[in-house]
Amino acid sequence: MNIEQARFNMIEQQIRPWDVLDTTILELLAVVKREDFVPAAYRAMAFMDLEIPLPGGQSMFSPKLEARLVQDLEVHKHETVLEIGTGSGYMAALLAHKAQRVITMELRPELAQFARDNLQRAGIANVEVVQADGSQGHPSQAPYDAILLSGSVAQVPDHLLAQLKPGGRLVAIVGGEPVMTAMRVTREGDRYATQPLFDTIAPRLVGFAEVPRFQF
Repeated sequence: MNIEQARFNMIEQQIRPWDVLDTTILELLAVVKREDFVPAAYRAMAFMDLEIPLPGGQSMFSPKLEARLVQDLEVHKHETVLEIGTGSGYMAALLAHKAQRVITMELRPELAQFARDNLQRAGIANVEVVQADGSQGHPSQAPYDAILLSGSVAQVPDHLLAQLKPGGRLVAIVGGEPVMTAMRVTREGDRYATQPLFDTIAPRLVGFAEVPRFQF
């Protein structure tokens, strides 16, 4: 397989048509080697339009969803970002190139170590992987300029929104199957403005409460 041709095809045929038009994001996808964050057994699938299995029964987002979420979080070089759901570390690696500092939280020890190893090999030094339940956020380092939930939730908890700085953004995939919506929530003083971004579907983040179902 021609790796660079496959990467080019991923960017031009999957990611750009999905409204990822920020040239800095497109250039970043060529710089951060996605194949280096994929388990060895699935390396040949690194550029395919699908979720890739990870240890612990988890999975990586499809490339186009990763790129779109990073674009819509609108991170700047002076900012600190909190990610919940580290996975392979690839999303944190993308964010690290856009931000000053990234804290990423992963519940599963084997995935946290997998991500640390991947980030170290990639030479990325401004990411801290915290092995802990991220459903409560990371209040000891709050407030944050941006928070990304790398997985879906039934609803965004208020205690996560409270960890945003004024002007800070949180991006999450919210709702239940068969259709979920990626949302951006911006803190405006003591108020929060919510903007729907696009419809998608993503695996659940562990530890977040589900919305109770009606019982008759």
